[in-house]
Amino acid sequence: MFSVSFRVMLSGEDMAVLRWGCLVLLTIVLMVPCGAVPSNNIYKLSEEQPPNTLIGSLAADLGLPDSGHLYKLEVGSPYLRVDSKTGEIYTTEIPIDRETLSDCRNLFEDDKCFLEFEVSITDMVKGIGLGPRLIEGIIEVLDINDNTPQFSSPILTLSIPENTHTGTLFSIPVAVDRDSGSNGVAEYALSAGPDANQLFGLQVAEDVDEKIPQVIVIGNLDREKKDSYDLNIRVVDGGKPPRASSALLRITVTDQNDNAPKFEKNQYEAELPENSPPGHSVLQVRANDADTGANGDIDYSLHQASDTVQRLLRIDRSTGIIYVKGLVDREEDNLLKFYVVARDRGPNSKSSKAQVTISIKDQNDNAPAIEIRGIGLVIHQNFVANISEDMPIGTPVALVQVSDRDEGENAVVTCVVAGDVPFQLRPASESANDRKRKYFLQTTTLLDYERIKDYRIEIVAVDSGNPALSSTNSLKVQVTDINDNTPSFSPALLEVNFAEDNQPGDKVIDVVATDADSGVNAELVYSIIESSAASLFEINSNTGEIRVRNQLDREDVERYEFGVAAADKGVPSKTGTAIVVINVEDRNDNDPKFMLSGYSFSVNENMPPLNPVGVVTVSDADKGENSQVTLFVEPDNGKFIIQNGTGTILSSISFDREKESTYTFRLKAVDAGDPPRSSYVGVTINVLDENDNAPYVTKPANSSYTHLKPSSPPDTPVEVVKAEDIDAGVNAELYYTITGGNPHGLFQISHNSGEIKLAQGFTGKHKGLHRLVVRVSDKGKPPRHTTALVHVYVNETTNNVTLIEGLVGHSLYTPLDRDIAGDPNYDPAQRSNIVYGSLAGIAGVILIIVAVVVIRYWLQNDTKSGYQAGKKENKDLYAPKQGPKNGKGKKSKKNKAPKQPKQLEEDEEASLQKGFGFNHIKENINDSPRILLPLNRQPGSPDLGCHYRSNSPLPSIQLQPQSPSASKKHLAVQDLPATNTFVGTGDNNSTGSDQYSDYSYKANPPKYSNKQVGDYANTAVYHNGIYWTNRLC
Repeated sequence: MFSVSFRVMLSGEDMAVLRWGCLVLLTIVLMVPCGAVPSNNIYKLSEEQPPNTLIGSLAADLGLPDSGHLYKLEVGSPYLRVDSKTGEIYTTEIPIDRETLSDCRNLFEDDKCFLEFEVSITDMVKGIGLGPRLIEGIIEVLDINDNTPQFSSPILTLSIPENTHTGTLFSIPVAVDRDSGSNGVAEYALSAGPDANQLFGLQVAEDVDEKIPQVIVIGNLDREKKDSYDLNIRVVDGGKPPRASSALLRITVTDQNDNAPKFEKNQYEAELPENSPPGHSVLQVRANDADTGANGDIDYSLHQASDTVQRLLRIDRSTGIIYVKGLVDREEDNLLKFYVVARDRGPNSKSSKAQVTISIKDQNDNAPAIEIRGIGLVIHQNFVANISEDMPIGTPVALVQVSDRDEGENAVVTCVVAGDVPFQLRPASESANDRKRKYFLQTTTLLDYERIKDYRIEIVAVDSGNPALSSTNSLKVQVTDINDNTPSFSPALLEVNFAEDNQPGDKVIDVVATDADSGVNAELVYSIIESSAASLFEINSNTGEIRVRNQLDREDVERYEFGVAAADKGVPSKTGTAIVVINVEDRNDNDPKFMLSGYSFSVNENMPPLNPVGVVTVSDADKGENSQVTLFVEPDNGKFIIQNGTGTILSSISFDREKESTYTFRLKAVDAGDPPRSSYVGVTINVLDENDNAPYVTKPANSSYTHLKPSSPPDTPVEVVKAEDIDAGVNAELYYTITGGNPHGLFQISHNSGEIKLAQGFTGKHKGLHRLVVRVSDKGKPPRHTTALVHVYVNETTNNVTLIEGLVGHSLYTPLDRDIAGDPNYDPAQRSNIVYGSLAGIAGVILIIVAVVVIRYWLQNDTKSGYQAGKKENKDLYAPKQGPKNGKGKKSKKNKAPKQPKQLEEDEEASLQKGFGFNHIKENINDSPRILLPLNRQPGSPDLGCHYRSNSPLPSIQLQPQSPSASKKHLAVQDLPATNTFVGTGDNNSTGSDQYSDYSYKANPPKYSNKQVGDYANTAVYHNGIYWTNRLC
C-alpha cells in the first residue's frame, strides 16, 4: 500500500515536450505555473518484511516504458535493492527493524519513521549523453507488534500504610513497549488470591501519552493481621495478535505516609546550547511534600529516560537540578524528552512525576560536507572519473551532494566549481531541503582528448553561519579514447630466482604487456592483483618493473606467486593478467640460535669426571651447509667438553663445592656458511653441596673457662658456643646439645644459637669446676658433628688463677664420659675440717721452712756430699727442682725466699706436652681470666679458692709454656690442690667423637684409675701435671 507524489527531472526532448505542454496549458488556464510537483515519492512498508518483498515500481509509478532505462540505487543500501531493468524496489536479506534504524531510535509516540532512498535513471535508448535522472523517495516504516511490553523488574514492590482509606490510589511502575501506536501498551490486569482480592483493585489512568496502572485500596488493611500481599499484574499491548507479560506485585503494609510530592509544574521546558560542557546546569525541577520528617524529604530521579538522555544528562537527587553529563551534539540529538520522578523518603514512599522537554540549540560547529560519487554509468575509482571524449555537452560525470548538519542559517550552503574548467554544477533536484542539496557535475563544452587528457576539478562549499565555515573536495576527470583491445603478456608465466637479504627497492623482474590499440588506449597501467603481494612488492605502473619493498627472508617464505595486471586507459578499460613466481634463494644470514638465552645446570659434589652435566640445543634457520653447526667451549680450560651432535656437556673434573661452587663459561656455536656465523650462550654449572665437612668450633677454646658466682640466678648467660661449617644449605645448619658434664641439669643450651644459660641456681656442692661437653651437629644426611669443651668455674672469686688453670688442664685429660660437675663430696661438716686442716697446714709449712734452713746450712758446710741442689735424682716429673738463683719464691715467716725449682728436662717437657693434648690455634692469653689477687686468705674463708691452695711443704707443679695455663712468654707455678677439692670421676673408657675442630678435645688413652679423683688418699698420687694430696689448707 502506497501513495505516490513525485518530481521528475527531465532533459533533452523530454524537456521540450514538457515546455510545450506547459505552453498549451497556459493558453487554457491563465496564471497556472508550469513545472513538476515539488513532492517526493512516498512508500509505506511494515517493518520486518522478508527478503525480496516488493515495495514499489518506479517505472509504473513514473509512467516510464518497461524497457530501455537503466535503474541504479544510489542511496538506500543495505536495506533496499532496485531491479536495474524494471525499477522495482525490493527488501534485502537485512530486515528493516523500525526500533533499530538510526533515524528512528529517539522518536516519540506520534512521530513517523522514514527510510530515504535515491535512484538514478538512465535512458539507454537516447544515450547516456543526455544524463541520468535522479529520483528521491522515502519509505515510511510502519510499526508491527514485534516487541513484548516488559516491566522494569520481574518483582515490583509497593508500600501502603495500614490505615489507608478505601479508594486511595497508589501508582505502579509502568511497563515499556518498544512498539508504538496501537502496538504499544493497551491495558493492565491485576489478579490476586482470595485474601488480597477483597483489599486491592486496579485502575488505569491516562497521563499524557501513556497508561499508568494504579492500585486502589478497597478494604481495610491490618498490618498486625498480615503485612504483605503478593499479586500478579499483567500488561497487554494492542497488537494483533497481542503480546503480554507479567510481574509479581508485592504490597507491603506499612505505617502511614499521607502526602505524595507535588511538582510546581507538570511540564518543564528548556533550551540547551550544543557543546555545553559537563556540569553545566540545564534547569531545576521542584516538588513539595506536605508531610514532615522523612515523609517530606524528596529524592529526584530520571524516569523513562532513553539511553541518550542517561548518557547526556544527570539529576541531583536532592536539589532537582539537571546537569550536562556528556557531550551534547545537536546534530546527533536535537530534542530530549523524559520524565522526572519525585519520591519522598517515607517508609511507604509516594511519588509523582513531571515531563521535561529540552531543545538543543544549534551552533555553527559543522562545516559543509561535500560528497562526490558516480552517477548512472559513470563510475569513480580513487576519486577519478573517466569520460569519453565523444560525450555531448551537459553530460554528467558525478553527483555532488552538499550538506550541513547545522540548522537555520548555519545550514544554508552555497556551492561552486573553482577554476577555469569546462564543468559546472546543475541542481539535481528541486527539493526545498536547504540542509542537503544535490547537483550534477556536467560538462559545459566538448572535450578534446588530444588537447587535454584530464582535469582536476575542485568544488568549494560555504555555509551562511557567522563566522562562515567552508570545505573543499576535488575530483579528477580523465578524458579517454575508445578502446577495444585487451593487453596481453608473453609468456603468461614469469619465474625468477631472487636471493634473500636484499636491499629494499632492489629490482626483481620486468613484466611487459602489449596492446594492439593505439594512443591512449594502448597506454598500459601495471598493477599487482593480490593486496597481500602488493605489501611486499611494488610494480611500476608505467614500465612493469617489479621491485621488492622490504627485505625478503627465505626462512619465512621460500616462494611467492601472485598475479600482475596490465590495464589500458580506454573506456571501458581492458585488462590482461600474468602469473609471477619468485623463488627466494638462501644466504647464510642467520646465526646459530640456542634454544635458551642462558643455561644453568646443577651437579652433585664429588661427581666423577666424564659424566654428563647438561644438554644444550642449538638450531640454525638457514638451509644446507649454512645450517650445520659446531659447538666449542670458551674458554677451553680443560674442565668441560661438549659433544657435537648431541649437545651434551661433559665434565673433565670431579667437583668440590668447598673449593669452587660455580663454574661459568660460554658455548660458541659456529655454522658452516661462508663466511661462517656464530653465537654464544652463557652456561653456569652450580655444584650442589654434599655433607662432606664436619662443623668446627671457633669459640670458646677448650682450654678456656668462664667464672660464675654461686649466687648467679637462673637464665644467667654463661657462654656462647660458636661454630662454622663450610658446607652450605641444610648441611651448614648447626644444632647444639650438651652431651656430658651436666648431671644436675644446671645448664641449658640453645639448640640453634649455642648460647649456654644457667638453668637453676647453685647449691654448696656445685662449687668448683664444671666441664660441659657440647656436641655441634649439622643437619646433613647423614649428619656430621664435632665436640667442644666449655669450662665453668663456680666460686666467689678467681684469685687462685693457677689452681683454676690446673683444674682445666686436668679436665682435658679426663675422658668425656666422666662428669666434672662441682663437688660431689660436699658436706657442711667439712667446713670445720677445712679450718683445722688449714691450721695444721700452717704448722707444717713452718716446720718445712725450718727444715729447709737446716738442710741448706748443712749443704753449705758439706760440699762434698753426694746431693747437690737442683740435681735430678729420679724421673719424678713433680720432684722439686732448684730454680735460678735470682728467682723469687714464696717468702717464709723468716723472710727467706726459697729458690724456684729447675725447669723440666726436655723429655719430661715433651711428655707433659703430649699429656696436654689440645690445640692452641687462635688461643691467646685472654682465653682464660688471669685475676692476680692476693692469695693469702684466712682459714675458714668461704672462698673455695683458699681450699685449692696447699700450705704443705710438698713440691709444686711447674707448668711449661705449652700447657693451657702458661702464658706464651712466662712460666707459672701452681700450688697443689687438696685431694678432695677436684671434683670428678674417671674410668678407663673414652667417649671422644670421631672428629673434632681445632679447638676440640681429642680422646687419649685412659691415664687415670677407676678410683674417684676426689677421694681422700693416704699417700700422694701423681698424674701427669696434677699432684693429689690428702692434706687440707
